[in-house]
Amino acid sequence: MALDRLNELSFELYLRKEGKKIDAFLAEFFAGGQDGPGGTSAGSAHGDMLLYLYTPLAEFSANSGKRHRPIICMLACEAVGGDPTLALRSATAIEHFHTAALIHDDIQDGAETRRGEPCFHVKEGVALAINAGDLALSLVTGNVVTDPALDDATKITVLTELVNMTTRTIEGQALDIGWARDNRFDLAVDDYLIMARHKTAFYSGAIPLAVGAIIGGASHEQIEILREFGLAAGLAFQIQDDLINLTGSDRSKDFRIDITEGKRTLMVVHALNNSGFEARERLLDILRSHTTDQTVLEEAASIMREAGSIDFASDYALGLIEDAKEQLSAALEPNRATKLLLSMADFFVKRAQ
Repeated sequence: MALDRLNELSFELYLRKEGKKIDAFLAEFFAGGQDGPGGTSAGSAHGDMLLYLYTPLAEFSANSGKRHRPIICMLACEAVGGDPTLALRSATAIEHFHTAALIHDDIQDGAETRRGEPCFHVKEGVALAINAGDLALSLVTGNVVTDPALDDATKITVLTELVNMTTRTIEGQALDIGWARDNRFDLAVDDYLIMARHKTAFYSGAIPLAVGAIIGGASHEQIEILREFGLAAGLAFQIQDDLINLTGSDRSKDFRIDITEGKRTLMVVHALNNSGFEARERLLDILRSHTTDQTVLEEAASIMREAGSIDFASDYALGLIEDAKEQLSAALEPNRATKLLLSMADFFVKRAQ
């Protein structure tokens, strides 16, 4: 078995194991442990607070993915020689941000399902969904401010990173929403890359790694190398997610939903800039139609395939990862955590292969 395949499997197994620990920590948090909001200080002030806020938010959080963001935050702390347990509260703060982002993003996109379940706003209504997302955002800073493991100077540094993460994500979301509102498809590849870096890569890679490194006592150089590695990995993760939606299993309920929603993915933008007039106009017609017809969705995928857009996106993601891995390997000691971060990069770009 090739080394990169071993790396991929090692991170996948680690993710599965450690993800359960993050799940348990968050479940305890929402139930009132770990100074969580569902305890006597908040959730029991009125029983309906559980009904309308804490319980549905806990249930949504439990269906929020593989927990790679908090896990890589703690790995970064360990990679620079720190105690990863010190990064747990900050790591889960980033997961609360992820929860808030998903709730608000689903409302903004008019989405119906999230990982096979009805979206929060579909189950609970838009008003309660916005309110729950706002609470999740407050938990981002709350987790850090009340963390007994960090000194005040470290808290301020971490909070600065989280504010930057929030701002960059909102900037990227503004581009994504604005292009959709104005029916904009006059975009270049660089436009897509700026949007995806801001909307996804900062909070899915760059900031979790920078925060973990800061808590671990890393040098400025190590923090910035990890930040850049996370930025590349986060962008590759988003590109690969879009590829999976386009070329993955048709058994998935969300298969090719990106085409239905008219999303400006890297493959779409590349195809619109590299197809002949008729193919480009047909792809635009399909993207604007919001069709769910699988035959038509396959036609759109074929246009992207024939334009070389699928290969372009896959190669771009792989190139990002290879360059980032070289820089990370040169900057950090080859310990267990560093090796897992390197294997994370392989896992991110090979999920659809």
